[in-house]
Amino acid sequence: MELIDTHCHLTFEQLAGDVEQVLQRSKAAGVVGWITVGTDTQQNQKAIELANKFDNMYAAVGIHPHEAKDVTGQTIAELKELAQSEKVVAIGEAGLDFHYNFSKPQEQKRAFAQQLKIAAELNLPIIVHCREAFDETMEILAQHGGGVKKIVFHCFTGSAEQTKTVLDNGFYISFTGVVTFKNAEAVRRAAKIVPLDRLMLETDCPYMSPEPVRKQKINEPALMIHTAGYLAELKGMDLADFADAVTATSKIFFGLPEK
Repeated sequence: MELIDTHCHLTFEQLAGDVEQVLQRSKAAGVVGWITVGTDTQQNQKAIELANKFDNMYAAVGIHPHEAKDVTGQTIAELKELAQSEKVVAIGEAGLDFHYNFSKPQEQKRAFAQQLKIAAELNLPIIVHCREAFDETMEILAQHGGGVKKIVFHCFTGSAEQTKTVLDNGFYISFTGVVTFKNAEAVRRAAKIVPLDRLMLETDCPYMSPEPVRKQKINEPALMIHTAGYLAELKGMDLADFADAVTATSKIFFGLPEK
């Protein structure tokens, strides 16, 4: 059984000082591939540097909506240059976050549209961050996402109705350990209707450890096995078969090698 953590932040300070041990624990749990995701120029550079050090690790580069207020023309030019690095497999995370509004909505929308343009120009998939901004996110994707080859809503916590909208548009959905939380019945309803060829797994570590290890404050890729087991049971599948299916989907989405 082999799983890929399609969205982790291994350059964040909670994990960056212990990456080799983190990866050893990950491999022992069956999570043998990782996409470490950037959130600003500095983190993007770190993600690429880290991915270059390890087999089966790749990077995504993007500007998180929290950081949109600081985006300049130079920021976008640097992002496009970084995105052409060998081990970069996606743009992101990019999108809208109206929960915190650390950047103004218009700043977020502008940065999101700019990153969609880069993804289209470089023929890369994009990882979408959407929090309390579903309708606005879909509007930006309709206006600016037409040329993007693949789109995934990461850390999905939407309703069943929103899930159907995402799927009807041909997009992918990625679930974190949130699906295991006791108060996440809506997320479980969503997961039930996502077909395996559109479903991926992630930790979004160092955040959101899944049950039954939710009290472990620093999440890491090894813990994704709990999310995988939970979703396999939810789907009425053997864990190994479920893992094979979602790993195949992840490789197709990100263009990863078969072996």
